[in-house]
Amino acid sequence: MAETIFSRIIRKELPADIVHEDDEIIAFRDINPQAPVHLLIVPRVEIATVNDIRPEQAELIGKMVLTAQRLAADAGIAEDGYRLVINCNRHGCQEVFHLHLHLIGGRQLRGLAGS
Repeated sequence: MAETIFSRIIRKELPADIVHEDDEIIAFRDINPQAPVHLLIVPRVEIATVNDIRPEQAELIGKMVLTAQRLAADAGIAEDGYRLVINCNRHGCQEVFHLHLHLIGGRQLRGLAGS
């Protein structure tokens, strides 16, 4: 897998507004937020896309979702609601090819467009 900006953030070579980190996951604020709360939850292990997740990584993916759940509660948006998004490949609008989960909320979100 080619080096990504997320790899450099994980290694602390680039600054980021980190809101969570542990041995498996790092989470930080998106530099181009689409809502008042827009966090990226990133596994430390390099996985390029959803298509590259291996069965033995299922627990890690579940931990990413549980981390998002906790961060939503910490941000005070859990009760009103939020969106979790994982983009996959070019047609799915993936820009950084290191798997990441977007946690978006803090306002009423629009429905997803079909085009």
